[in-house]
Amino acid sequence: MPQAKIGVIGGSGLYDMEGITDIEEVDINTPFGRPSDTIVVGKLEGVGVAFLPRHGRGHRILPTEVPSRANIYALKSLGVERIIAINSVGSLKEEFKPGDLLIPDQLIDRTRSRANTFFGEGVVVHIPFGEPFCPVLSQVVYQAAKEAGATVHQGGTYVVIEGPAFSTRAESFLYRSWGVDVIGMTALPEAKLAREAEICYAIIACITDYDCWHRKHEAVTAEIILNTLRQNIDTAKKIIKLAVGRVPQRRDCQCATALQTAVVTASELIPDKQKQKLDLLIGRYLRKG
Repeated sequence: MPQAKIGVIGGSGLYDMEGITDIEEVDINTPFGRPSDTIVVGKLEGVGVAFLPRHGRGHRILPTEVPSRANIYALKSLGVERIIAINSVGSLKEEFKPGDLLIPDQLIDRTRSRANTFFGEGVVVHIPFGEPFCPVLSQVVYQAAKEAGATVHQGGTYVVIEGPAFSTRAESFLYRSWGVDVIGMTALPEAKLAREAEICYAIIACITDYDCWHRKHEAVTAEIILNTLRQNIDTAKKIIKLAVGRVPQRRDCQCATALQTAVVTASELIPDKQKQKLDLLIGRYLRKG
């Protein structure tokens, strides 16, 4: 199986980037089912990169239905240590305009119908999640976005809603009162699962609209989002190409050892079936014990 150090999760168009060599499509089955689509693995700037369309080719998977556990596990099985995710979001602040990019550093979880952990069934794990995005990778992505010529904002809070419907106006005003910067449906449970898999995770949030709070702008529609996203694809490709070449070799961030003190269950009490299922994630810590 081909190996990749960097994973890219996004929409259609991000697996046909110019400059990729040694392209191979990989069909992976995981203990958590199949990922959203086949994963395209290749070399970019000499680095192994794996591309996965979150909603599948043709955008056929609802945010709630995205098989996030399978997606993250599959990327981990390919050797991925860092994930750059592309997400469309609505802006909850005047200064963050449609067409701008934002590299968030905080999350608020308003989802309620998604499997958001690899663990359970006899295994208790509590990951540190105070800083939900990797600060090192986020900085690399931010600098790459600036160099690519994007209008990009550093830091901000992203509220994740269940969907698939967009917010009511009352909800939009509520999130604004909380000081939230952008709103979307796809950063979670990806960010939590990436941390559980000890993978660095950063987001390029593509601002497509003003949600429904801004009375001088029309309320968000799927058409508006897709049109703006299409305009941002070329910019996202430039950012990824620049970022891949600047990622440090060593990982000194908290993400790389997130499970070191997080597994609460004694090794001898973990069911053998779970040990086998989760070996890719916690096997090295159980063998140490």
